[in-house]
Amino acid sequence: MTLTCFKAYDIRGKLGTELNEDIAYKIGRAYGQIYQPKTVVIGADVRLTSESLKQATIQGLNDAGVNVLDLGMTGTEEVYFGAFHLDVQGGIEVTASHNPMDYNGMKLVRENSRPISADTGLKEIQALAESGNFIDATQKGLVEKYNILPEFVDHLMTYIDPTKIRPMKLVTNAGNGAAGHVIDAIEEKFKALNIPVEFIKIHHEADGNFPNGIPNPILIENRDSTSQAVLKHGADMGIAWDGDFDRCFLFDEKGQFIEGYYIVGLLAQAFLLKQAGEKIVHDPRLTWNTLDIVEKHQGIAVQSKSGHAFIKDVMREHNAVYGGEMSAHHYFRDFAYCDSGMIPWLLAVSVLSETGQSLSSLVEDMIAKFPCSGEINFKVADTQVTIQKIFDHFADQNPVIDQTDGVSLDFGIWRLNVRASNTEPLLRLNIESDASKNPEAIQVYVDQLTQLIQA
Repeated sequence: MTLTCFKAYDIRGKLGTELNEDIAYKIGRAYGQIYQPKTVVIGADVRLTSESLKQATIQGLNDAGVNVLDLGMTGTEEVYFGAFHLDVQGGIEVTASHNPMDYNGMKLVRENSRPISADTGLKEIQALAESGNFIDATQKGLVEKYNILPEFVDHLMTYIDPTKIRPMKLVTNAGNGAAGHVIDAIEEKFKALNIPVEFIKIHHEADGNFPNGIPNPILIENRDSTSQAVLKHGADMGIAWDGDFDRCFLFDEKGQFIEGYYIVGLLAQAFLLKQAGEKIVHDPRLTWNTLDIVEKHQGIAVQSKSGHAFIKDVMREHNAVYGGEMSAHHYFRDFAYCDSGMIPWLLAVSVLSETGQSLSSLVEDMIAKFPCSGEINFKVADTQVTIQKIFDHFADQNPVIDQTDGVSLDFGIWRLNVRASNTEPLLRLNIESDASKNPEAIQVYVDQLTQLIQA
């Protein structure tokens, strides 16, 4: 039996055929047998099938002799937090993040929340789950419910100085409620500490039927509700999360969506203002703004291949304080190098308070100086053939070539990165320009590449 739900970084598949309770049981059993942890934490997102898949995974873990702390309905980062904060040896989150309704999946980590991906153990789990060569444990594991929320929120508070937060109004869009319980707990904590922040909550109730659509704010059609709520309530910022809330997306006080690329610059700045000389990890898709900010604030920029497993490894290797991807994944040394969708907006609130500036004014210089296309996706017959075609087309212009991830071509006044997606059958294109040297609008390059790719 071949399991097709195993991907490069995690497990994701169509319900019934690619992922069901039987497969979930085998994954739990294989995880337990290979790593032999004493205890793991497990949580599940708001999807209708997540609880039953979680229970099947727990059964597999217990049958492999592993004790389980069941965290209930959680976001991925609550499992990450449990896996490094508690005396456990790993964690599993049942989630399909922003995939369609008829999908589900899992994200797996080892001790200290080290990721388990195709290069670091996921293939071994797949092979054992497929073969079913399980060894009966001498003693079955036990399961216990555990509420990690109070400890998680206490940890989140360490990223801000409550005495410095100025009065502000935030719109929070929990997608379909997955992030709602954490927002509520943070609001309670803010009240207890007299932090003058008002929360305006939309799409807040947990509902696995996804009445507000697939929780993926990167899709333009999913942004209006947050944007309109910001304008209606005169809020200082809007925050929207994806399905397992390990990514957050920010909207300024004018209701405008801020590209994740510029948030990387903003957060890098936040850390370097506190401590110059720290290392900041970034991906190769869009780089100039990040490099500019890191240099200005006496930091050290380190480039990594895109993807959480790669970023986390590079951050560990360099002891980097922060790592950011333009896809809205933000990673933090004090969070065991894991990604969080809660820490970024708290840091943004902190920066707004300490600078006295609006979010739009904090990012407008970056956007004006280094305009970008945002990520453009193309369905192509063969990604490698298309990348080679782009490579050949520009060869006579002698660009600086970087192949850290896909192909980056730097022409001095503009640059592009093109790469095959790690998770979907797509070619991903990013273009940026240095406005100080370049009179051409970014759209000129977008049109040129679009024609070339689609020809």
